[in-house]
Amino acid sequence: MAIPWGTIKSAVIFFGPILLPKAIAWYRDAFSAPQRHGLQIIPLPPPLRRTVTLLVAVAVAFLLLCLPFLSPENIFTVTQSRLQIPTDVLFTRLSSLRPNGALTEPDLSLRARFASLESRLLYLQFGPSVVSSCPFCISDEPRSYLYYALPDLLAPHLFNLVLIALATSTLLTAEGRSAGRPGPRALVAPRFRSPFTLAAVIIAFADVYLVASYPYTANARALRLHEIDFFFWSARRTRYLLLATVDVALALTLYLSGTNRALVAPPPAAERVEAIARALAGTKGRVNAAGVVKNTVLRDEELRARSVTYWAHEVRLMREMMEEREVVEGVNDALANRIDIGGIERDAEAYAKAMLAPLVGDGEGKVEIVG
Repeated sequence: MAIPWGTIKSAVIFFGPILLPKAIAWYRDAFSAPQRHGLQIIPLPPPLRRTVTLLVAVAVAFLLLCLPFLSPENIFTVTQSRLQIPTDVLFTRLSSLRPNGALTEPDLSLRARFASLESRLLYLQFGPSVVSSCPFCISDEPRSYLYYALPDLLAPHLFNLVLIALATSTLLTAEGRSAGRPGPRALVAPRFRSPFTLAAVIIAFADVYLVASYPYTANARALRLHEIDFFFWSARRTRYLLLATVDVALALTLYLSGTNRALVAPPPAAERVEAIARALAGTKGRVNAAGVVKNTVLRDEELRARSVTYWAHEVRLMREMMEEREVVEGVNDALANRIDIGGIERDAEAYAKAMLAPLVGDGEGKVEIVG
């Protein structure tokens, strides 16, 4: 059942200004998460690579099923016949296309069902397999065709749901942790299983609803071939396109998250604390190393003499440089026009207070460390 273009346009005009900013904000948040959490791009781990390959392969298979030569045969299009053509003429044309001019068993079964226009209309809704092979279906009860068609209708959806469950389970992504990074490990099922399972279920329910509610009797007014709505074939093509889209979207999501490019979850609190502790330990080690070097220099006469000579030379060199006319003019110009001395003094005072925050005076001009 086609949705009027005016309805779609009105919905876009109404919901567009509400949903578009939210979509942009979600996109920016998803792709800026790695930078916020300090994650680096890594190669896709082998388990996730196999999962992505499986999803892409299934999506390609769904796309191939949309091709005409892999779709069920439509006797009206292959014989270029209108819907009201006599049954004998229709199947005479069909037999001329068969090897040796002999009709197959499904052709003969279908010929027996094509006695009425109602059967032909149901053929356009449910396809040749249902109409030719259903043992209990009758044209007076169109719902009986729906009941017989439901297993075949739901089979690709159920297969895709199983595939999504496998692709987002620890069975295939158990080795997702790589190089100590939390990105692949955080990609475990619960984060992506729910939205993609929900999408697959919605597609399945929509598919069944559209097939069940299709007004097949509208084709009774089609007098020419191009006026016929071949619903079964268009619905089948749309079904496989949507399933392939879901699988490709899941594969892309796994790839982006598995390589820390986007859609990553923040590392667990314990892991963040551990990372901070490692960083503090490294900083403390560097400070201790600098203290050891300084103590060594101050305790050794030769090194202390070299240090004093270096700083004496440095002070003299800077003093001579600052006495040059060009430097004096440049400094005066910067102080007068480009540098905010007051702001620098405030920043220096704030920095000094922050550095001395762990220290307090004892009231006698001495300083003691607060442990």
